[in-house]
Amino acid sequence: MDVFLELALILIVAKLFGYLTVRLGFPAALGQLIGGILIGPSVLGLVGYDEGVKLLAELGVVMLLFLAGLETDVEEFKHVGVPAFIIAALGVFVPFIFGYLGAMAWGYSNVQAMFLGGILTATSVGLTTSILMEMKKLRTRVGTTILAAAVVDDVLGIIVLTILVGINTRGSVYAKDLMIIFGEVAVYFALGLLVGHPAVKEALKASEKITLPETLTAVAIAIMLIFAYLAEQFQIAGITGAYLAGILVASTEEAREINNKTMTIGYSLFIPIFLVSIGIESDVRVLAHAGVFALVYSLLGILGKIFGCGLGAFVSRFKPREALQVGVGMIPRMEVALIMANVALREGAFDRGTFAIPVTMVVITTIVTPFLLKWAFSKD
Repeated sequence: MDVFLELALILIVAKLFGYLTVRLGFPAALGQLIGGILIGPSVLGLVGYDEGVKLLAELGVVMLLFLAGLETDVEEFKHVGVPAFIIAALGVFVPFIFGYLGAMAWGYSNVQAMFLGGILTATSVGLTTSILMEMKKLRTRVGTTILAAAVVDDVLGIIVLTILVGINTRGSVYAKDLMIIFGEVAVYFALGLLVGHPAVKEALKASEKITLPETLTAVAIAIMLIFAYLAEQFQIAGITGAYLAGILVASTEEAREINNKTMTIGYSLFIPIFLVSIGIESDVRVLAHAGVFALVYSLLGILGKIFGCGLGAFVSRFKPREALQVGVGMIPRMEVALIMANVALREGAFDRGTFAIPVTMVVITTIVTPFLLKWAFSKD
């Protein structure tokens, strides 16, 4: 199908299926996910996850996290730093142990078990962010904590992957590799906060002197993309950079106007494409071929985040229901888990059969998250 028709179909499906699920009492993101599965290669095969759709989807998730940063309560964000680190740390440790012990018990080798455990540490909050924004829960203590923990989780995931690759290739990990990662992360956030903050303010003020339509919005989006690009250069996820850009822009006088205009652009084109593309990319056909362990592994992935992140929230003095909400919000795995699985395949730790296990887990955690979030927040 021609790319223009593909995009038109994606947008129609996004709004139609999103509307239907909202009428049924569920988040719109669930309908958009289901719509993507139906029109994608899994079912009807009308739309493929080609380069054009992929690019717009990537812009969509970057814009979604930028908007999340714009809507973040900065004072609340400062207060959740320590809890977010505890939640992320336990949200990495517990799923890793669950995955590792489960794989060892099922007869996988030590290296395979470590990679299967490592893949369960990853969190992808694009879907959760969309649902929390829709439910008006993003600016709450729980919503802010989930996003802050996801930032820490991103860094810890890189460290876990570095350790696993080192063990697989050299049998050990060099301290130098870990120091480089910590150094890059520290430099990025230091430059972002110390240099980026005043630079963003000056850039937005200067843009208002250019008397062309929507220059302020264009400059704000350019800032978002620059931060996302620099984050990737420092081995951090681009969405983390976009989120930081949103937080910095949120402290400026132009924040409200930028938020309104970016939301219009994002939700009319890029963000619906991202949400539908999750369904398009989720090949549910693997479920038909998934063995028993793939299903057990998926359950371990869900319980690992609920128990790990939930325990971290509970010891950080969240109420039991809030701890459950944090745990559920950290369940989804997408791109980071798939990247780690691809690395395991490339390193020779996985064969194609083993590779299908984390793919199944990604599909299942993506599908169940909207239902679980709706349930977790139902009594608020």
